[in-house]
Amino acid sequence: MTEVPLDAASDDTDREAVAHERAELGEFVTGLSLDDIRSGDWFAKLIVQALSSYTHTVDWQYFQKRYEGLPADAIVDKRIKMAARYAALEGGLSASAYTLTIAATLGPRGGASAKTVPAAVATMMVDLAFITRLQLRLAYDIAVLYRTPIDPSDPDDMWKLIRVTFTIKTGAAVREGVLKTVPAMTRRVIKRFYSRTVLTAAKGLPFVGKYLLQRNVIKIGIPGVGIPLAIVVNRYTTLLAGRHAQAVFRNEARVIELAENLSRRSQHPQLMLWVAWLVIRANHKTADDETLLMRHLTRLAREQHQIVDEQLANLVDFDPAEVWLRIDAERGDLSDLLDAADRVATVDGAINAREKAVISELRERCRRADTALPPG
Repeated sequence: MTEVPLDAASDDTDREAVAHERAELGEFVTGLSLDDIRSGDWFAKLIVQALSSYTHTVDWQYFQKRYEGLPADAIVDKRIKMAARYAALEGGLSASAYTLTIAATLGPRGGASAKTVPAAVATMMVDLAFITRLQLRLAYDIAVLYRTPIDPSDPDDMWKLIRVTFTIKTGAAVREGVLKTVPAMTRRVIKRFYSRTVLTAAKGLPFVGKYLLQRNVIKIGIPGVGIPLAIVVNRYTTLLAGRHAQAVFRNEARVIELAENLSRRSQHPQLMLWVAWLVIRANHKTADDETLLMRHLTRLAREQHQIVDEQLANLVDFDPAEVWLRIDAERGDLSDLLDAADRVATVDGAINAREKAVISELRERCRRADTALPPG
């Protein structure tokens, strides 16, 4: 989102901020050719414009100073609502200039010169650039607030930000419940925004740009609705993007917090890594949250305990017997391992039967270790 105040209650202040951003993005659009727009190359250029200076300014301290005393969930909620309000205001300003000639102009045989961007297309691109930048910055804000920051110089982090911001399936939108509050007239249009195939990094930034362009054409391609549709679609798609980003980054923060707690409390940090992997592999498959947890557990073992377990890192065929041997070689209180196993089992949801069986076996072996006589 913009670096000008977004939390002002005054509509006049909000409109001024939106007008300022539209003017700024108008200059960006004038630097594009029609080929840039058709090909999707505009998106890569916008990412640089949207995030280069913004990510240097907006960090955890920035939000702490601005929203002193508020917890992350409350700040995120405010940022989502503010972004949705800005999106709605911008939609009203852009929609009045839309014409149905845009789709024809952007078609593969559009008559306009590839070096010239017609006024109607420029208006649509200001709208698209505004909403795209707004939602990218909103997702970035949410990542920062949940202490899962995005590194713009890391390609993997950038693809993650793009996927979280723009890749929302219809089913996910419905599950998040936002569409229940959308006026019936526009619910179908918004669903169409999210009915396409999930974006993949393999197709690259131009593909994302074309995908977003096609989505925006949907908004202006339905005659007889006009400004009300643009306002509502901008508002609710921004709400959807924000709440999706909140769900993703809040969940990641939850997993990181669990890893930090387990690492801090563990009296057997190296053995805990093996126990965690034992529980994760109990049902012979690994969920995304389990993979994320394991990644952070190994990172924390290295950073906090100076432990790098090469054998575990290079493991291909996992044999539970290896873990049982390691546990049986221990003596004393192993309750921290049992607690870790319980918590690891719930990271991706309710404990299943195979995980329960592993934890039951672990409990018995920990009991024997605690009651066994020490060596010698």
